[in-house]
Amino acid sequence: MKRYLYTFNISLEAVFINKSRSLLTALGIIFGVAAVISMMAIGAGAKQEILDQIKLVGVNNIIVKPKIKGKQDQENQDAEQQGKESKDKFSPGLTLKDAESFRMYIPTIQKVSPEVNYETFIIKDGVRSPARLSGVTPDFFSMFGLTVHQGMMFNHEQLTMGKPVCIIGPMVKSRLFKQQDPMGQYIKCGHVWLQVIGVLENRNVTKNATENLDISDYNNTIYAPIQTLLLRFQNRSVVNPDSEGGEDTYYGGDFAVSFSSSGEAGDHQNELDKIVVQVKESEQIGPTTALLNRMLLRRHQQVEDFEIKIPELLLKQEQRTKDIFNIVLGVIAGISLLVGGIGIMNIMLASVMERIKEIGVRMAMGGTRKDITVQFLLEATLISLTGGVIGILVGVILAKLIMQLTGILTIISGISIFLSFGVSAFVGILFGYMPARRAASQDPVESLRYE
Repeated sequence: MKRYLYTFNISLEAVFINKSRSLLTALGIIFGVAAVISMMAIGAGAKQEILDQIKLVGVNNIIVKPKIKGKQDQENQDAEQQGKESKDKFSPGLTLKDAESFRMYIPTIQKVSPEVNYETFIIKDGVRSPARLSGVTPDFFSMFGLTVHQGMMFNHEQLTMGKPVCIIGPMVKSRLFKQQDPMGQYIKCGHVWLQVIGVLENRNVTKNATENLDISDYNNTIYAPIQTLLLRFQNRSVVNPDSEGGEDTYYGGDFAVSFSSSGEAGDHQNELDKIVVQVKESEQIGPTTALLNRMLLRRHQQVEDFEIKIPELLLKQEQRTKDIFNIVLGVIAGISLLVGGIGIMNIMLASVMERIKEIGVRMAMGGTRKDITVQFLLEATLISLTGGVIGILVGVILAKLIMQLTGILTIISGISIFLSFGVSAFVGILFGYMPARRAASQDPVESLRYE
């Protein structure tokens, strides 16, 4: 044991005597380990973001939306070129009846959430500010994992009778009711007064998620029963803001319904902005999407004025892309470690040539070939491990800087640190063995004569 401890002390002394050379030798390992840790941190952060986004869009959800007008017009033009007259086809657009038919006739569907959205303004204490108003059902909150932090959820009477009540996001509460209890208070949304009956729990939603995944900012939205908005705010299935003189307009209550001379509805708008469908099992998403498409085509007189999105599949495709990207970066980082190992081997081989006389003296004093092998192998391993420790520190700092400067989420795991340290030790042993064997193979007599 004393023999190995003595050999270790000699190796440690040799490393510290040549500090500059040892540090330069370890640079490849330092950068390689730092690259591995930072790349794995970026990969773990990207994976966590995907998982968080899947929670935001809901598990096993399918989104049905009206098609963008420009796309629909182009398809209508293509249909006309093929001899199909689109004017003979009339579609009622996306309606509550569509949502109800999904619920009734597709057994793989667990929940259905119709939704209408308005960009409006709110007035509180004489102050007017912009706001987003959404008409939903209780299924909306359960599908997206939203919970009421204060107050209560919509009840059956409020839903069916279209009562003027609302649930507000936490940012709306902080904006309108800084020092007040919002429960029971009234806010004016557009021309409708709504009574606050609940406040949602805060939910972290990134700007990227709201733009790319069509997710509303839950924290900054006012939610009312969908019937409330259709009855009291605006029912777009019957309101025609662009009535022309050649049309007859019927005024009933707060709404105006326009009819053309042919008796059909005039310029049409979709009643709903979105229908979110939740499937019972992930394996049923594909077949359910096909059923939804066929049912909507039949209900809309074969007019494809809708589009169906599957957010979870889009996110999983994005995850696969990021996984490939992370693998490529990991390979590059691995190459850096390989180059660092080759650098250690080259420097150690040069060190053997410089220290031939030292090797001869030690062997003449009773040192065995095994002692010489262990000595140089320990030197290479010490350099590699030191580079690994420094590389871990650099990698952690680099990951933190990436998150602060670029906004990319990075998560440093213990596995990445352990793996990087283990690889650095392995590289030191692997690439230090050849120089150690070469040092041990020197002839002691020739070594003592070496100048």
